[in-house]
Amino acid sequence: MIHHVLLACPRGSEAASRSFYAGLLGMTEKTKPPALAARGGCWFTGYDAELHLGVEDDFRPARKAHPALIRPDLDALAERLAAAGHPVTWGDDEVPGMRRFHTHDPHGNRLEFLTPIAG
Repeated sequence: MIHHVLLACPRGSEAASRSFYAGLLGMTEKTKPPALAARGGCWFTGYDAELHLGVEDDFRPARKAHPALIRPDLDALAERLAAAGHPVTWGDDEVPGMRRFHTHDPHGNRLEFLTPIAG
């Protein structure tokens, strides 16, 4: 079992992270321990996943590596993301039994969202 996935973010980007991960994705921000909060970044939980956004001074977004999160509201989420300016790229049937798409967070990190195909 994985406890969390860490994604890097640029210094001072917490507001953009909150808007995306809590606002658009509907995750809940988790309070960081004081010693770690001083470093910046934010933590989010929801949909059986925990994502940590950690400040990296020499930030470069993850363009290939990515977390893949199962979401029951895949179509509605894709519409919300696209409407908010986060383009969605649907996958075809490369992953049997799953519908999926990729997008990027406001920092350019790649994210994948999936839902099992019924039946």
